[in-house]
Amino acid sequence: MVTTYYSRRFHGRKTASGERYSSDALTCAHRSLPFNTVLKITNPKNGNSVIVKVNDRGPFSKGRQLDVSYAAAKELGMLRAGVLPMEVQILPPDTVDSQKVTVEPSDRLAQR
Repeated sequence: MVTTYYSRRFHGRKTASGERYSSDALTCAHRSLPFNTVLKITNPKNGNSVIVKVNDRGPFSKGRQLDVSYAAAKELGMLRAGVLPMEVQILPPDTVDSQKVTVEPSDRLAQR
């Protein structure tokens, strides 16, 4: 899926699900997946993965299928590029509890 990320200027605004967008949360927007769907997103260029929850609608730019939060984009290593194709997998709902989303460590963090 062609993926972009939210600008930090959206921090604090309401999402389509009614939640407030937090640039620090691991969330994303998709046009049709149900809210609270859990996705594993992998950047094929560097192997970094993140687990996010769908809580908004979008993106609405032609040719883009997913908007991720700033925190997710940072973990995926896509801040500089801005738009990248990602591998996306739908996970079972019990992958995430209602208060916390888990991030898999990226290679560079695992090496520390």
